[in-house]
Amino acid sequence: MKAVRVLPGADGGRLDVQDMPVPKPGPGELLVHVRASGINYGEIKYMREHRTGSPMTAGVEFAGEVVRVGDQVSGWREGDRVMGHGRGCHAQYVIAAPLALMPVPEDVSWIDAAAFPNVFITAHDALISNGELKAGESVFINGASGGVGMAAIMIASALGARPVIASSRSAEKLERLAGFGVDVGINASTESQVEAIMAATGGRGVDVILDTIGGTAFPDHIRSLAVKGRLVNLARLGGASTAEIDINLLWLNRLKLIGATFRTRSEQERIDCIQACARDLLPHFREGRLRLPIDRTFPMDAIGDAYAYIARSQHMGKIVLIAD
Repeated sequence: MKAVRVLPGADGGRLDVQDMPVPKPGPGELLVHVRASGINYGEIKYMREHRTGSPMTAGVEFAGEVVRVGDQVSGWREGDRVMGHGRGCHAQYVIAAPLALMPVPEDVSWIDAAAFPNVFITAHDALISNGELKAGESVFINGASGGVGMAAIMIASALGARPVIASSRSAEKLERLAGFGVDVGINASTESQVEAIMAATGGRGVDVILDTIGGTAFPDHIRSLAVKGRLVNLARLGGASTAEIDINLLWLNRLKLIGATFRTRSEQERIDCIQACARDLLPHFREGRLRLPIDRTFPMDAIGDAYAYIARSQHMGKIVLIAD
């Protein structure tokens, strides 16, 4: 089978599409024939940081068909259409844990299915499990035109959050985001985040912020939160790993600052996140309410072009790798 391998190097990892043996599932595992796999910015970061150690197969999400069921597996059969979250998914076959899989309806394409798992699991964990967002509460999502940001917008809208506020540095992207559930768009290049959020919430502030920018955005985030507001940080795309915050506002408004990542989670914690996402979001997915737009697809042999395209940050929606 073909697989996208990340090879370590002194100046950072590099990609190589290699022929690998088809893996065999052990007890409690399944073998899935991958039809498509989503590509995420985090995989580019991982590649750049892979300077030592063994080669690794890239990719964290996939969609395809179950072709072999290991011993002690129940609930899945050969031929089942599935999507899932795991490691080594940029390959034509992948070993999967049964509880890391979700069913794919017959009328959903492999491309749309492959675009679902990672961003919706991540956004659900941030907004619902950590942010405790409830129907009727307000939410602000920055960097909203990325995959996780768009997933978060759709989740918040589907679950009844109001208003759903989002920011981007592109007026064109903000205009397009309105069609996915954004009630108020903020142009981060020209508008004051704090002023816009206060205007949209009657001076109250937002209940939940999903932040992917990091340190540079924290001062405005603290001023934008309502009493008992929750800030969930997922990334540091703004570059700064430190921030200054107003401790008085943190104290007086009883704020919660939460970090969320899969890097330090146990396997059971990862499975729990997948199962929670499936419980809350699969009904909306089946109804067609939670489908990311597909910006572009690439064949596996063009994985270098796909990573370069994502690194330019000009896309909107999901980039998907075609495995076959």
